[in-house]
Amino acid sequence: MRRGNWVLGGAACALVCIGVSAALLGSAGAAQATGGPQKRFECSNRLLKGSFGGQMQGTRPVPGGTAIENVIGVITRTYDGAGNFTQVDNVKGSISGYSPDRPGYGTYSVNADCTGSTRFEPAPGIVIEERTVIVDFGNEIRSVVTKPQPIMVTASSKRIDYR
Repeated sequence: MRRGNWVLGGAACALVCIGVSAALLGSAGAAQATGGPQKRFECSNRLLKGSFGGQMQGTRPVPGGTAIENVIGVITRTYDGAGNFTQVDNVKGSISGYSPDRPGYGTYSVNADCTGSTRFEPAPGIVIEERTVIVDFGNEIRSVVTKPQPIMVTASSKRIDYR
């Protein structure tokens, strides 16, 4: 007798689950059909205003260009919301050693699809370009160095101040 109730209970639960699923699917489809297109989130330079803390890693030529070294570091970069930024980084090369608190500055551009680019000068005459993608509604940035060619560095940064 107990076994019969268990099977009936399982069948009843299955029917209820199917009914609820069908109702939810039907209402979701109706809401989507009548709600129209969703507004797409668009990015711009204004989205990046404030400070971001990040970590970078990769390879680069050693000063003088005689070898390639592994490099790691941390960066604080502050964007002004108008296409300019300043930064301070702390970088360690496997051959060149540690370079503390290096200031830098540059420019950036953000596209509506949340991709973008940066161009900055960590030292006079050295220009580095990055390609970026902005995620989490402007709270995180992922980047890769594209120029100069020998540098293979990637970075990930998160907002450290909130508007």
